[in-house]
Amino acid sequence: MTVFHCAGCGAALTGELLALPFVPEVDDPDRERDPDTGRARSTVPCGYYAIDPDPWGAPWVPVGESRRGVGGAGRELLRTDTGITESAGRRNSIVVHPDDVLSRLEPFTLGANWQGCCGPTGAHGPNLACVCGSRLATWAADCMGPNELHLDPVRVHAWDRGGRAGGR
Repeated sequence: MTVFHCAGCGAALTGELLALPFVPEVDDPDRERDPDTGRARSTVPCGYYAIDPDPWGAPWVPVGESRRGVGGAGRELLRTDTGITESAGRRNSIVVHPDDVLSRLEPFTLGANWQGCCGPTGAHGPNLACVCGSRLATWAADCMGPNELHLDPVRVHAWDRGGRAGGR
């Protein structure tokens, strides 16, 4: 069991979570959308977390000719730009179920980082902050993309049940 804390102030951001060996695949992101909000079911189930080894979120860099047409696994973020780009965001972000942290974080809205018709797209950088002000999470929950909450691996640290650092 692991609890994630703000690296800035030490506040607990989650309750105890169990590790998954990988981020679950999104087999059909449109299959199980909430009829009221349009949001997909969360990629990671409640009570669990997974480490995403791939770059995720902003910033975005142009994709070379050799990478054009390479698709993801239904976890791509909806962006309003028209260029062909890919994420150059941090690797090893911690993916959690939104319900496991949303009551402990505050929306941080700046420019387009909360943009979306049914929820934030997550494509414009961190949009959730700890009560101390540290912008440490990005929630993607718009109706056209995944429903994932990523904790920044630099601004968050993990403690296992025994109180030892590095529980992830």
